[in-house]
Amino acid sequence: MMKKYFALLLLLSGSLTLVGQGRGKEPWQDPEVNAINRLPMHTAFFAFKQGEQAMDKHQSEHFLSLNGQWRFHWVRNADERPRDFGSLTLNDKGWGTMPVPGIWEINGYGEPLYANTFYAWHNQFKNNPPFVPTENNHVGSYRRQIYVPASWRGKKVIAHFGSVTSNIDLWVNGRSVGYSEDSKLEAEFDLTPYLKFGQENLIAFQTFRWSDGTYLECQDFWRLSGVARDCYLYAREPQHIEDVRIISDVDTTSYTKGTLALELRKTTPSLPIQVSLRDRSGKSILLDKTFTGRSATFTVEGIHLWSAEDPYLYTLELVAGGEVIRQRVGFRNVRVANGQLLVNGQPILIKGANRHEMDPDGGYYVSRERMRQDMLVMKQLNMNAVRTCHYPDDDYWYQLCDEYGLYVVAEANLESHGMGYGKETLAKRKDFLRAHLERNERNVERNYNHPSVIIWSLGNEAGHGENFWAAYRRVKALDPTRPVQYERSGLEATDIYCPMYRQPHEVIRYLESKPKMPLIQCEYAHAMGNSEGGFDEYWELIRRYPQYQGGFIWDFVDQSIRWKARDGRSFYSYGGDFNRYDYSDNNFLDNGLISPDRRLNPHAHEVRYVQQSLRPELIDGKAGKIRVYNEYFFIDLGRYDLRWEVSVMGRPVQSGVIAMPAIAPQTRAELKLPYRLPEASPYEDVTLQLYFTLREADGILPAGEQVAHEQFVLQRGTLAPLELNTLRAQSAPRLMTNDTRYLIITGADWRIDIDRNTGFIARYDVAGLSLLDEGHQLCPNFWRAPTDNDMGAGLQRKYAEWRYPELKLRSLKMQEEANQVIRVEANYILPSVGAELTLRYGIDASGHLLYEQTMHPGAKKDVPNLFRFGLRMELPKAFNQVDYYGRGPVESYPDRKHSQHFGHYTGMVEEQFYPYIRPQETGLKSDLTFFRVLDQGGRGLEVRSDRYFMASALNRSMESLDGYPKKTQQHSELIPVAPFTQLLVDSEHMGLGCYDSWGALPQKKYLLPYKEYSLRLLFSPIIPLRPAL
Repeated sequence: MMKKYFALLLLLSGSLTLVGQGRGKEPWQDPEVNAINRLPMHTAFFAFKQGEQAMDKHQSEHFLSLNGQWRFHWVRNADERPRDFGSLTLNDKGWGTMPVPGIWEINGYGEPLYANTFYAWHNQFKNNPPFVPTENNHVGSYRRQIYVPASWRGKKVIAHFGSVTSNIDLWVNGRSVGYSEDSKLEAEFDLTPYLKFGQENLIAFQTFRWSDGTYLECQDFWRLSGVARDCYLYAREPQHIEDVRIISDVDTTSYTKGTLALELRKTTPSLPIQVSLRDRSGKSILLDKTFTGRSATFTVEGIHLWSAEDPYLYTLELVAGGEVIRQRVGFRNVRVANGQLLVNGQPILIKGANRHEMDPDGGYYVSRERMRQDMLVMKQLNMNAVRTCHYPDDDYWYQLCDEYGLYVVAEANLESHGMGYGKETLAKRKDFLRAHLERNERNVERNYNHPSVIIWSLGNEAGHGENFWAAYRRVKALDPTRPVQYERSGLEATDIYCPMYRQPHEVIRYLESKPKMPLIQCEYAHAMGNSEGGFDEYWELIRRYPQYQGGFIWDFVDQSIRWKARDGRSFYSYGGDFNRYDYSDNNFLDNGLISPDRRLNPHAHEVRYVQQSLRPELIDGKAGKIRVYNEYFFIDLGRYDLRWEVSVMGRPVQSGVIAMPAIAPQTRAELKLPYRLPEASPYEDVTLQLYFTLREADGILPAGEQVAHEQFVLQRGTLAPLELNTLRAQSAPRLMTNDTRYLIITGADWRIDIDRNTGFIARYDVAGLSLLDEGHQLCPNFWRAPTDNDMGAGLQRKYAEWRYPELKLRSLKMQEEANQVIRVEANYILPSVGAELTLRYGIDASGHLLYEQTMHPGAKKDVPNLFRFGLRMELPKAFNQVDYYGRGPVESYPDRKHSQHFGHYTGMVEEQFYPYIRPQETGLKSDLTFFRVLDQGGRGLEVRSDRYFMASALNRSMESLDGYPKKTQQHSELIPVAPFTQLLVDSEHMGLGCYDSWGALPQKKYLLPYKEYSLRLLFSPIIPLRPAL
């Protein structure tokens, strides 16, 4: 079978050259010509000169980098391109420069364009495959003199272009070399006949913004052009290994015996090959085994298995023809059996994310340092899998996945979303069959040797038809050792049911239908903006149903590019920021768990918590007994320490550290923690915090890294009653009714004004301190700055009646009570929704305010839901600190709060605003016992309630974050700081949701239907050293 595989490759590469040269069409407009003289794809390896000490190809004598500054010429329209760009006589002194790697739009040529489902030309041209527009089809021409060492004479010299969008037409020393499409895999060409050794050589290439291949690259990301990965020349000895495929399988009975099968393509069939295999410590497992054929198989006893949890790698060395090829080898078995995906016989859980190759400063060019950072963050988020959406990545990323342990769904560079899924889909067109096959073949051929790759993906959102059936059959023939998936084919031409964005009820329906395939969502839990509400709901089902094996969150990183405003301020740009002509899907590319600079977005904390594999439960809080479940499949828990802490109202009173026992995978064990329940009043919380940390470094994670945490409430304190007159005053409050506009209530050192026209508090002064900013009033609030999920469901319009509803004051009543309390009642009707609203104020002699807000629904039908039920209050900006007891320190919402522990937290108001790429609701704290807003002197206002409540304090106004009525080009970095601190307090707040960002609502239990709501709050001025009243 393997001999047929290599023969097929040679046939394909030869036929491509003939077709490209014989059809007479320009290749950038011919879907059946995707390469001319391009070398056949091979697995990712580098051949070092035998005897050289270099372990990194960049230090090898056989390596010559092409990275750096190139002469560059750019034209807006394809018919303006220089046809003689590769000529030796062309004068290029008037050209500019462009870095390689480097993206045109990042470097001042053209403008970035973002589209989700449409092609970049959507606003100007109709689709007409295989033809692409000439107008606005930018073309870049590159030229550079490269010195090729004389020592390379007699060797084969190959040019490697890592990623060029959308195509490359290569010339050397005035002669045409070849052509290639498929912008996300390397194109290699044999330059030997064209070079002058020991001299300067002119290398020139030209690339188009769009070619016929662009019809298969309609992915949901920035549409950019240029060179995205490293480019270089490398030398090969005359006789050498051209390709090596490694099959490192294990027996599926004991999982202790490995099989190392090698399949080679060689320049000379009889070329002898010397094989060595060493384990991680350097111990020889196979030493200098020699064979001369095209294949060899070796048995290895007592192997150490590779998995994402324990990514053990061996080192294979192949010596032939004066060269050494080194490959990392991981022994593991992957298969689908009995309706489950198995790795080494275990039904693993996929805790994954989709990852685009995107950098805020480099665009498509992602440095190795950034890739390592991504790997670190993924491991910190308790992820064990990645889908290379929607194309093959830089090979270094797969190396990192091999080394540090991520399961990879390796996706081909194939998406024709802009053609739709119906009769026009390219999946049904014969003239695009070759491209469908090639892109899948090359993906397999290049990434075959990576143990981290456990699933091949045929593409993404490209419809379904015979082309995908053919691709499925071809991939299964090329690699029968791995499952294959494709989302758009449903339950055919796939080994795994991998739908997108199925909601829990749909998931349950499939799982209870006696399915034959595992369910692993290729995209789910859309993480756009302030999202991931209800993420735990998915994982409750994953842990309940054996055939629901996880999924890949959409997506890992916000894709925004760093840009400069006209005033020089930096901001994260998105679609529509650059001109008013290009098609744009606005900020729909910002769906990340992390921001472009790799800072964790708030919802990432919830994902990390829900996905953690150390899962404790409380057995007996008084006795200190807990039970810990090891959700891993291959490692025990002996590598971790458990730090425990007992707190009273967030104040640690006892703590300790124990070494975790070696709890076996998929088992539980009980532990006893040596604490005593502390003394606490009935009003105080007593909590137990657990923090699991690495005792020693583990892969890319450093020693001390926290991998899991949990909190148990040992005693939930009773909320203190909301009482007035807790501070006795010498004189009763006075009610002054002679002012025509305000009811004025005063005490010894305080004053509260209530506006007669609105019924709202318009002034709140205590001890010479104004607690309410001038010109603002304390008033009810039912609105939030819509999140991206809200906007996607059109809630900013559907709920618009609650944005600024008319509150028509019907009566304003007042009463002075004998117990030194003044009570005021304001009654309203809300004509737009037919509701009645009552506000009650109780004010005691010390200036404390008991606030009650109640809404009674009317008989009106079809009244929309609310975003929240609460109040808003603007304090002077000097109140720039918060102090609260509740969940923290990160913002939390009713359906996204499990990761946040109860505790006593303090911070600055400016820190409470999180800069989501597009401004929206942010900063809420939930399950609060109290919430204080203070100035630097500790003076301010405390809020309590008779039940756990929510609040936020921001230095941006809700109006500045509000995208009503539709999205515009707003950016958090450019939102002005408010001249006040805005306090929002809620008894109810709608959930965030995460099913999708284009119509789905949060779970029903987190919605706020039109019904009766109430809110009771006690506002207490905080005035240190306040004189006795």
